[in-house]
Amino acid sequence: MPIKIPADLPAADVLSREGVMVMPEHQAARQDIRPLKIGLLNLMPKKIQTETQFARLIGATPLQIEFTLIKMTEHNSKNTPEEHMGMFYRDFQEVKDEKFDGLIITGAPIEHLPFEEVTYWDEMVEVMDWTQTNVHSTFGVCWGGMAMIYHFHGVQKHILPEKSFGCYPQEKMKPFSHYLRGFSDSFVIPVSRWTEMKQDEIDAAEGLTTLLGSPETGPCLVEDPAHRSLYIFNHFEYDSDTLKQEYDRDVASGTPIEVPINYYPDDDPSKPPKNRWRSHAHLLYGNWINEIYQSTPYDLNEIGS
Repeated sequence: MPIKIPADLPAADVLSREGVMVMPEHQAARQDIRPLKIGLLNLMPKKIQTETQFARLIGATPLQIEFTLIKMTEHNSKNTPEEHMGMFYRDFQEVKDEKFDGLIITGAPIEHLPFEEVTYWDEMVEVMDWTQTNVHSTFGVCWGGMAMIYHFHGVQKHILPEKSFGCYPQEKMKPFSHYLRGFSDSFVIPVSRWTEMKQDEIDAAEGLTTLLGSPETGPCLVEDPAHRSLYIFNHFEYDSDTLKQEYDRDVASGTPIEVPINYYPDDDPSKPPKNRWRSHAHLLYGNWINEIYQSTPYDLNEIGS
């Protein structure tokens, strides 16, 4: 089933060419079903790339999705044209009186800062508290997940001595979780961060369950039922060449960077990388959407009540 996004959003053409069903708004209006209302709070600098990545994943599910792009009210994007932001994005303060079936909070390149020193932290706290009354299920990704687990449980992020960078095998800690339905016993996920969460600190917090983890990079996916939330600290949504773009950028700027682990064939940056996580990305986000569909109220006004 399709995802409903504006026809002139750049992601629409990209996803249509990839075979994702994109439904025009006039066609969606004729369907006698309630679409799931999913918001994307996009904190990444390359907003067009990020919105396309997440639209690709939730648009591949067998349900009609109404996709809303959201930005922090007081933070202006320096890397995305103002015309794009004005045409497709809504400020959080503009949407906070609405209800959503699901919300994705993306990562942000500010992990070196203490949370309270982030310029939009006050509004971020407002967003996270708002999810408890206005969102049925929230998915925090990388810094977004770290911010949520810190806000709700006081679990702190820790600076790494060197960047975790590459594709790391993960272990299923709870293989029968509904969110891991269809997962293979062996798979990898892209990792690109300077911080980590510690498993013992997550275990010490009340009500948290780690679903995926790695001996090399620590906890990956954490479920928080009391707050109707999932936190993932790595990047299933990444394109095949996202790590390559980050590596090439740092090499070009002279920033010290190691070749991403387990990413290029033979660890040779001259060879095109192979995508070995795409199917599990679709499984995870498809399972999340399915869990929302199975449990969200038909009447949006009942969400959070």
